[in-house]
Parts: sequence; structure tokens; C-alpha cells
Amino acid sequence: MNKRLSGGLTLSCLSLLPLGQVDAAGFIEDSKATLGFKTFYMNQDDRNSDRPRIDETGQAFLFEYKSGFTEGFVGFGLDVIAQEGVRLDGGGRAGKAGAERAPGSGSMFPLKSNGKSQEDYGRLNATGKMRISKTIAEVGVLRPTLPILKSNDGRLLPQLFHGAQVTSNEFSNLTFVGGRLEHSTERNSTDSQALFI
Repeated sequence: MNKRLSGGLTLSCLSLLPLGQVDAAGFIEDSKATLGFKTFYMNQDDRNSDRPRIDETGQAFLFEYKSGFTEGFVGFGLDVIAQEGVRLDGGGRAGKAGAERAPGSGSMFPLKSNGKSQEDYGRLNATGKMRISKTIAEVGVLRPTLPILKSNDGRLLPQLFHGAQVTSNEFSNLTFVGGRLEHSTERNSTDSQALFI
């Protein structure tokens, strides 16, 4: 059983330009910052297995800053994602907070070497971007939403991918996306793992 409560506050510096003129907006004028909050409760009760019942509750703080592009034929920008997850309760056996977890049980927080859930975990990532005409190249942390790949946010913090992506809208009614993703940061982790087939 998964329950999710979320809310957010959006701070925006988006200039009030017609869509056709947005490309001319500067680094600051077209920027946007979002601060979101997410409370997540998860109950895992595998009655037909040897794994213990797990109850976990966490609070996430999600900050995202997306800059505009510098003016000129080639524009440059920077996106920043800062995320923090705090354990409110649980992560233990039979609902006892702080109790050791069996391998593979519970999946909201990283585990310490003694098998207990960490009290909190955080991430700070950045993405450099460049725009030429209607084509944008991004290098760094990515949260793709594509027919073949989507960043999973089914836990306290979302899954992140690391690599490069190019999105082109040079032709009307056609969007081209290409890229290479080499690492991912899972939903209950702070370090990245190499991707492989």
C-alpha cells in the first residue's frame, strides 16, 4: 500500500513575452525556481515470504532551478536540482523504528552498514545547457520523459540519470531527441551506478 501527499510553491521570474520572443529572453529573465514538498508513506507486508513487514514515512524537500539562456546566436544556461529526504518514522521490522532490515526489504532510504535506514539523505546536481536556434543540448543530470525511458518518482526522491541529451524542434510537428545516458541515481540512493543492458 502506497500513499503520497504532495504540495509545492513555485517562484517564477518568467518574462511576459509572446512565445515567439521567448528565445530572446536572458539568463535571468526566463528563469524559474520551484520548491516542492512531498510526504510519502509506504507499507510492505509480504505475508507469503520470510521478509519482515516494513513501515516507512519520509518527508522530501525538492528544489529545482531552471535558468533561461544567454542572448545571442548560441545561448548558455544552467539547471540545478537540490533534494533532501528525511525519515520521519519506520524502516524497521514489524513497524519498529530503527530496527534492522532484511536484505531487499524496504526501499525508501539508503541503508547504513549495520542494515538500518539512514535518518536522511540528500543530493545536489547540475545540468549545463546550450541552445542554438530551436535545438537544446544538455549535459549533466537528466529526468527524461520519453516513450522509451522515464525517470521513476515512485518513492520519496525521484530517479536521476546522468549523461547528455539533444532535443531539436527545427522542423514543425517533429521533435528529435537523441542522447547517451551512462549512470543513474536510484530513488533511495545518493551515488550513481553505471547503466548496462
